[in-house]
Amino acid sequence: MLTTPEIKKILYVTDLGKRTRPVFMHALAQAANNNASIIVLHVVEPMTETACAVIQTYLSNEDVAKVQKDGMKKVLKYMKKRIDKFLQDECGGKSLGTEPVEEIIVVAGKPSEEILRVADEHEADMIVIGKSGRKVRGTKVMGSTTRRVNRLAKVPVLMVPNQ
Repeated sequence: MLTTPEIKKILYVTDLGKRTRPVFMHALAQAANNNASIIVLHVVEPMTETACAVIQTYLSNEDVAKVQKDGMKKVLKYMKKRIDKFLQDECGGKSLGTEPVEEIIVVAGKPSEEILRVADEHEADMIVIGKSGRKVRGTKVMGSTTRRVNRLAKVPVLMVPNQ
């Protein structure tokens, strides 16, 4: 007998771009349909070696670490405000029965690796991610991060066109 897979925890991945609202709306819909919670993840790519070398010319290693830590705090604060505003705008401030956003995570690293790590670590049942990265010869193509996550994820991946 077939059993319906349970979706209790959804990992919503965002790059904070202008076209992420449809992706978040799908994550909210999945959460409402499955009575699931959402973990929001934003991955900040680390500074390149060249950028670090330039900064270290002017700052000590401790100061560089402080700048990076402060930057992460600002991104997290910005994300929380943006999500609160979205819920107010799109959901009339309602929490869809239960508060769908369980946690907001901001990490530094290679996006595909961090998405897969966080999905495993938090035992996500589904990953919701935007589909397209850029246009090639006039056609939108799947972004490399989305392609890699889709290929390597241990759970279903919902790719949403972010147009």
